[in-house]
Amino acid sequence: MSSNKPPVHVAVGVVTDVAARVLICRRGVHRHQGGLWEFPGGKVEPGEDACAALGRELAEEVGIRPEQAWPLIRVPYHYPDKEVLLDVWRVPRFTGVAHGREGQCCQWVMPSGLAGFCFPPANHPIVLAAGLPARYLITPPLTDPDGLLKGVLQSLRFGCELVQLRTDGLSGVQLEKLAHRLLAAVRAAGGRLLVSRRLDIARRVGTDGVHLSAAQLWALRARPLPTSRLVGASCHGPEDLARACAIGVDFAVLSPVRATPSHSDREPLGWRTFAAWIRDVSLPVYALGGVGPADMERAWRARAQGVAGIRGFWHAGY
Repeated sequence: MSSNKPPVHVAVGVVTDVAARVLICRRGVHRHQGGLWEFPGGKVEPGEDACAALGRELAEEVGIRPEQAWPLIRVPYHYPDKEVLLDVWRVPRFTGVAHGREGQCCQWVMPSGLAGFCFPPANHPIVLAAGLPARYLITPPLTDPDGLLKGVLQSLRFGCELVQLRTDGLSGVQLEKLAHRLLAAVRAAGGRLLVSRRLDIARRVGTDGVHLSAAQLWALRARPLPTSRLVGASCHGPEDLARACAIGVDFAVLSPVRATPSHSDREPLGWRTFAAWIRDVSLPVYALGGVGPADMERAWRARAQGVAGIRGFWHAGY
């Protein structure tokens, strides 16, 4: 039975501390989705700004006040008994000591540990966003395996915890050998490795996931890997983003934000169009194309998960 009621607008905070841990709280057993864990926040009052509502709710609920907040993701969700719109913000800086002011249990958890907690279904995209880094490295065309490995490890030290191994110009045997070697090194450094396009290699090597091309998005009927592994996708327009959501990928990369020499035939989106296209996309989206670490805050203002790139990150540590 449909309802004409507008969705309940909820401001949600992905609050992180200096150790990169995320704050989660347990819902009271008598509340909607009671007993499950959630990210702190609360209802946006009529006429209230979402960011202002987040600050008010965090102060009332867990006793902290945001010093910095960036829009992260918007998640509409239909429960059998209600409809909600989760307006999610990242909060990397705050004052106060977080504690359950309403008697609820609160806990600081590393992003990798969030999968061990039971969240309401609407929180799934937030868990994904909280667990993904802000920098996504795409490896350059291969010239030397040793040089590639050295460059990846250097980039990992500068915060690129997610790496996509490009497969251009390699045979299956060469790629599989390189992927095995790179996977061990990336994991030892605390990162995760995805292989570009080659699902067969991703499955045989056991990489942390695969990054799909836009063409693969439309050829597949469902996500090609279990939820224990990451599936990313390249998108170039609203239709691609909608398709990525439909088949259940974990994150997308939208490009090109700016003009790039490698894709001079494509009209750059610009930040305004980028922000408009991802505003109501309920999965994390990285900005790609002529961007680098210096564009991080601009990307966050546009509601991006972060920035992805080759040149901008590959040379960041040199």
